[in-house]
Amino acid sequence: MKKPVAWITGASSGIGEALAYTLNLKGYRLILSARNEAALNRVAAQCSSPEEVQILPLDLAKTSLAAHYVEQALGFFGQIDLLVNNGGISQRSLVEETELEVDRRIMEVNYFGTIALTKALLPHFMERRSGHIATVSSLVGKFGTPYRSAYAASKHALHGFFDSLRAELHPHPIHVTLICPGFIHTQVSVNALTGKGQQLGQMDEAQANGMSAAACAAAIASAIRKKKQEVTIGGKERFGVLLKRFFPGLFSKLITRTRVR
Repeated sequence: MKKPVAWITGASSGIGEALAYTLNLKGYRLILSARNEAALNRVAAQCSSPEEVQILPLDLAKTSLAAHYVEQALGFFGQIDLLVNNGGISQRSLVEETELEVDRRIMEVNYFGTIALTKALLPHFMERRSGHIATVSSLVGKFGTPYRSAYAASKHALHGFFDSLRAELHPHPIHVTLICPGFIHTQVSVNALTGKGQQLGQMDEAQANGMSAAACAAAIASAIRKKKQEVTIGGKERFGVLLKRFFPGLFSKLITRTRVR
């Protein structure tokens, strides 16, 4: 039997890079996507079976090219079994300091770019009556925190979309998994946008002390294998989901005092 094919966006670093190594080691053939072609080549070369890895540079903000990207991706192995929507960009700025164009840019990449690629690939899954869509959201897709208003909004939107898609796909053997990481030691805060749209250029203390990308990737791979609908990954910050659900008043007080950067 042919080995399954996983297409990972945001695969040039962080969680996407770690997941590429994990899935390739588990027998997946890979298609790796991000904007940085040189970084994608580096990740591909470091995979356990680099001969089974292809790269497809893309820009999620260019939603009009989604169908073209899917056509290119299918040209590599003739099939895709798993789409991992991991590409995205974060934010570190107060609402009052954040220009509307920054909100639009983050939504364009994180939300519209992700759903455009998903919509373009969905006919392939429907035709094959098989497929799995795993979307990397965030704990702030479950609750908002200071300095992340646009980022949280984009991740909340993903939950609404993919929960709806999962319900629609119930009659079909196509699975949808939402992945909600907390503080993971990656460059996400370094690359985050400020209120003026510039890169922050520094790592959050919470991010620096977070779970390793490799450990996060292992948890994601496990959730995919078990076909979970949703999974939270990280340390004690995961309990914020339960706190907000059962003690919303207390959560509202605590989130204003919690160090989130």
